Amino acid sequence: MLHFPETRAPDVRSSEAADDHQLGGLIDFERILSAVRRQYKLVIACALGGLLLGVAYILTAVPVYTASADIFIDKGAPRLTDQFSEPTAILQDEAQMLSQVELLKSTHLAESVAKRLHLAENEAFMKASPSVIGRITGAVKSLVTFLPSLFWSPEIDPSSDEERIAEAASRLVRNVEVERVGRTYVLNLQYKAGTPVLAQQIAQGYADAYLDDQLEAKYDATRRAGNWLQDRIAELQRQSYDADLAVEKFRTDNNLIASNGQLVSEQQLTGVSSQLVTAKAETAEAKARYDQIRGLMESGRTDAVVNDALVSTTINSLREQYLSASRREADISAKLGANHVQAVRLRDQMKDYERLIFAELGRISESYGNAYKVALAREQSLEANLTQSLAVNADANTTQVRLRELERQSQAFKTLYETFLQRYQETIQQQSFPVTQARIITRAEVPQKASAPKKPLMLAFFTFLGIGAGTAAGAWREYRDRFFRVGDQVIRETGLEFLGYLPLVKPNPRQVSEAGALAAGGVLWAPGAIAAHTRDHPMSSFAETLRNVRIAADVSLPDERSKVIGIVSCLPSEGKSTTSSNLAVLLSSQDRRTILIDGDLRNPGLTRSLATRPETGLVETILDGRGDAAPHLLWDASGRLAVLPAVMKQRISHSSELLSSASMGALMKEARAHFDYVLVDLPPLGAIVDAKAFAHRVDAFVFVVEWGRTARHVVRSILRNNPTVAAKCLGIVLTKSDSSKMKLYRAYGSSEYYSSRYDAYYRN
Repeated sequence: MLHFPETRAPDVRSSEAADDHQLGGLIDFERILSAVRRQYKLVIACALGGLLLGVAYILTAVPVYTASADIFIDKGAPRLTDQFSEPTAILQDEAQMLSQVELLKSTHLAESVAKRLHLAENEAFMKASPSVIGRITGAVKSLVTFLPSLFWSPEIDPSSDEERIAEAASRLVRNVEVERVGRTYVLNLQYKAGTPVLAQQIAQGYADAYLDDQLEAKYDATRRAGNWLQDRIAELQRQSYDADLAVEKFRTDNNLIASNGQLVSEQQLTGVSSQLVTAKAETAEAKARYDQIRGLMESGRTDAVVNDALVSTTINSLREQYLSASRREADISAKLGANHVQAVRLRDQMKDYERLIFAELGRISESYGNAYKVALAREQSLEANLTQSLAVNADANTTQVRLRELERQSQAFKTLYETFLQRYQETIQQQSFPVTQARIITRAEVPQKASAPKKPLMLAFFTFLGIGAGTAAGAWREYRDRFFRVGDQVIRETGLEFLGYLPLVKPNPRQVSEAGALAAGGVLWAPGAIAAHTRDHPMSSFAETLRNVRIAADVSLPDERSKVIGIVSCLPSEGKSTTSSNLAVLLSSQDRRTILIDGDLRNPGLTRSLATRPETGLVETILDGRGDAAPHLLWDASGRLAVLPAVMKQRISHSSELLSSASMGALMKEARAHFDYVLVDLPPLGAIVDAKAFAHRVDAFVFVVEWGRTARHVVRSILRNNPTVAAKCLGIVLTKSDSSKMKLYRAYGSSEYYSSRYDAYYRN
């Protein structure tokens, strides 16, 4: 409960500041736990409130039933569009599946479902039971609609069938949910309705409408493709006919006659070229035979052989005769000699045979020469024909470039025509083939229980919502808590010593009368009065705090025989008079002559707490000018405590001048001479300058601050504006503290944290 300072040692605060600096970058769990201890009741109350709201919501919420169906998108099914645009058909699976999801959630499909199930005429669907919030909203809308009708009568405009279908479709779109099942090709469709049967019907209706929409889309696509192909085929047919006609007309105009797919001029050129090659070969062969035989004849050899000589009977007969004569001549020359008549005759015969042979070879040579001339003439003729054909074909080739271009165009149109004609036949067949990519793999069933509201989840949600609201409110209260609660805050915020707590004390209702008290023993305060709480409870924590104040004064003013102590506060009603009166009682009970002066001339609360009504006091003493307060003092029965009251018979506007006057100085001098402690109950420092005017006559101040009521920034501001008081201040006392709440603000390890262990030392 107490903070016992020995001196105003700066090293203590510097060490504490160092500790605060070390912990500044960390989370202060102690402060968080303290805040939780202080605000847990609020959090629990908000949690219970949230739980009650959850129960109320569950009791008033309209149950919702959810039916679901699964649709499988068969990616392996052939698509007609793939036949016409293969590159664009290769799409990402994710994009395709998301497109199907959006199709299922579209308004177009919702209108199809509304028409299929006649939902526009279904009153149970069109006027579904709304929630409590929906009912309130509907009532407000009805009221807004009804108010104008009080002043004029609007024309009745009944909704058309299209509007009712559109309204039904909007309801369907709001309550349908479609999502892809994992990475599969399955779409899960769910619909929420107020009744299980309606939920099942609409979910199944959505699935059936989706399949019908797929078939209708396919039929429309094939029909549009067929119409387009039919128009395109007619156009290609005309273009192909025009291209063929252009080719034939160009051939006729340019005399490009063809046979077997080839121009006649080209065929002639080919034939002449082939004949010329043959003629050149024959000419070369004839010339070779002619040159050979001419060489034989020039060489005079009779034994040379040519082809025609071999087949000539004349030459063969003459050669045999020549050989026979040659053999006989050789025999005769061998036997009879070379000059024998018979040998000479035979040699003459041989010469005749040679002459005849060469004569026959000459005739053959002439034949070879004629054949050579004929072949050479034929070759020259063919060369002339070839030259003429080349000239003709050179002109035809230039013309054929345009002809080939026309032929290519004609062939292209013919190919396109045949292709589109084939695809048109396939399209006609596709229109009567009712197969789609989608099929239902799980049909919607009637749900057996409501899907919403989820009672445990809603209760938990509202409970956590209440906890969150309570936590936010508690955090706001902690943020707005700008008051002094513990001594550490006093030291940290003001830099002054913390002298202790003065608990809130309630007066005893059994108080004696003022006259009876004076008659009984001359006491200043009646038994049980708060002003004399220390006298009746000397072993209380209240009295211990005041003892700490006395020790602080003795330590701070060791050389002063008589100590003048001023008791001040920031604001009125902070317990300043109670503190000063109880401190005076405590000091007098310790054999110290004490005088208590009520210096609050504006609001003398100390004087009003006395057991008697004094007639004179401080004002009369000051006005007397001599500083003699003896006639005006009220004495306690012990004779060690005197009270100089402030009797205000009328309002005094110059109270600060009275407190700073020379007469007041004489009074203080006289009081120092006769008393050990001079306690002055001064006015608050906030808007009154009396304490500031009297500060130079005070040795030390005791600053009184109300626990949990006076803002910290107010205390700092007043101390900053009154440096004389701050310099002489012994410390701060927190009054009217609530011990039951104060334990919630104690940090672990602080002196206040262990204050409960000192309960055995106190008798409160």
